[in-house]
Amino acid sequence: MSIYFDGEHELFRREYRRFVENEVAPIAAAADRAGEFPVQVLRSLGKHGYLCIQLPEQYGGASADVMMLVVAAEEMAYASSGIDASLLVHSVIAVNPIYRFGSAEQRARYLPPAASGDMIGAIAMTEPDAGSDVASIGTTARPDGDGYVLNGTKVFITNGCIADFVVVAARTGGPGHRGISLFIVDAGSPGFKVARHLDKLGWRASDTAELLFEDCRVPAGSLIGEAGRGFYYLMENLNLERIVMAADCVGLARAALEQAKSYALARRQFGQPIASFQDIRFMIVDMEARWRAAQLLTYEAAWKLQREESCTLESSMARYVAGEMVNRVTGDAIQIHGGYGFMMDSDVQRFYRDARVMTIGGGTSQIQKEVIARRLGLVGEQGVAK
Repeated sequence: MSIYFDGEHELFRREYRRFVENEVAPIAAAADRAGEFPVQVLRSLGKHGYLCIQLPEQYGGASADVMMLVVAAEEMAYASSGIDASLLVHSVIAVNPIYRFGSAEQRARYLPPAASGDMIGAIAMTEPDAGSDVASIGTTARPDGDGYVLNGTKVFITNGCIADFVVVAARTGGPGHRGISLFIVDAGSPGFKVARHLDKLGWRASDTAELLFEDCRVPAGSLIGEAGRGFYYLMENLNLERIVMAADCVGLARAALEQAKSYALARRQFGQPIASFQDIRFMIVDMEARWRAAQLLTYEAAWKLQREESCTLESSMARYVAGEMVNRVTGDAIQIHGGYGFMMDSDVQRFYRDARVMTIGGGTSQIQKEVIARRLGLVGEQGVAK
């Protein structure tokens, strides 16, 4: 038990962990080798009521709190961070703008099938020339008659190939963040196409694509909330996104740490387990300490968000520390396994490849440190030292 979790959370953890052990862990390595997201996992999660759990029951959710989302991210990432990436984008990042800012018609049309697994969602922000700088996106949405016409390219879009709907950030106004709006674009809309599936170093069990919008016409009802408010809608979802990604890091690192400890106790060299050697056991001590520190930072940020307290500092710090931690822990796990860890049939090499994106995706470590520095009062909003 923990000060952050109650009995309901722990019951959910046990049940969700059982699902992951039975339906995800056995196929995780194969999905990574194939480079494909196992859609059947998402469908099964929907049947069990494990998708979009933060949504109210009227939309198919379970009215789950932030701590429950953290539990789900941890447990799924323990088996496969790649699979978890696609699930988090669908269950949290894509549906939340619709729930929080969408119309009643949009909620009724997209949220129940997303929660049941009958529809898959994605969100399209990143572009070839606009990554962390969301305010500089170039995709446009031009008003035309009773709708809008979208033109632009999106890249690194999780679930892009398999999505039934995509929440798209596009420019409806002038330069900067005040000109961005959000639209829901259905798969199969004229002018919308998947340009290519992207082959990745890690997170191979998630689906990633480049998307093209070429005179893509959408109805006026596709606009989420108010025109020009899209950047603010995205930023309101950012703390939760950082927290669930930090929780993914915590779950992935736990898997690597446990395998490293087991191997160090079982592997014998010079007549004794390698855990007997100071270098090895101190390495594991450092791994454990880093993992626990990141875990507590993640829990603290989630707890504050759940209480609707300001948590930008905490969520950015959790995201930064957890991302750096999981890269170090998975790398050390390979080192402890030696040559066996370097082989492609080992789990730890998959953990290591999946971890690498955690200092890049969802805001780089450098971006997180800039946010932290501003929250600590070290620089102003323009990055100028005070």
